[in-house]
Amino acid sequence: MLVQYKTVNINNINIFYREAGNTSNPTILLLHGFPSSSHMYRNLITKLMDEYHIIAPDYPGFGNSDQPGMDEFEYTFDNLAHVINDFVEKLKLEKFSIYVHDYGAPVGFRIVTKHPERIQAIITQNGNAYEEGLLSAWDPIRTYWENPTEENKNNLKALLSADFTKYQYIDGTRNPDRISPDAWNMDQFVLDRPGNKEIQLALFYDYRNNVKQYPSWQEYFRTYQPPALVAWGKNDLFFGPEGALAFQRDLKDSEVHLLNTGHFPLEEELETSANLIKQFLGERLK
Repeated sequence: MLVQYKTVNINNINIFYREAGNTSNPTILLLHGFPSSSHMYRNLITKLMDEYHIIAPDYPGFGNSDQPGMDEFEYTFDNLAHVINDFVEKLKLEKFSIYVHDYGAPVGFRIVTKHPERIQAIITQNGNAYEEGLLSAWDPIRTYWENPTEENKNNLKALLSADFTKYQYIDGTRNPDRISPDAWNMDQFVLDRPGNKEIQLALFYDYRNNVKQYPSWQEYFRTYQPPALVAWGKNDLFFGPEGALAFQRDLKDSEVHLLNTGHFPLEEELETSANLIKQFLGERLK
């Protein structure tokens, strides 16, 4: 059984994705965060593909997907979600579980609220949907939301630097020497492409609209009660454990596991994460 690397055209944008596993098995849609791509799932896919059908796309402007110019494509989370929803429909994914990390949450939760009938379960790993999950690392971005001046925008460019990309991977980890530099180097390669920094700054600004949607996502949780596995790196500098625990307020069938690692739990807690997913879904997708 091998991972396949494919591309599909969605609205004249080539969307790259990784696919593995037998299509007769339950499907899991893996949605990546910032500043990553489906590359962040490279190891998880091989752990799950014996029991599940795995699909992991890259958003426009990320990873190996096309990067249309800002004059051709509006880089908002609404628009990223539209593309991924069209991607789901083109691949004819009728029922699936959704795994969200970081930016994957605002993309994925837009999809689940639009098509609740498709969702079998939610796995959120540092994918936030509650105000109390947003830590002080968001303060410079909040400042830009409140006062979108060039100065405040320029202050955010440090978040796109090679040093900060590496920091996101190793901060909060127990053993930073075990985190492969391939991960942050791959991300930085994309961030350094001409025009990409402006795209990322546009998404930083648009993130304010995700926070405004938190109440509607929470209403979806209360209404549809999808089973949810919350496997959270508790030392994340952006999304605190309070955001993980908050899912229990609205979801009756939710498991919360706080893992002693940082923003990218799969880099240090791959085995634990894969085992939790298999156990959780194994008990619910019968």
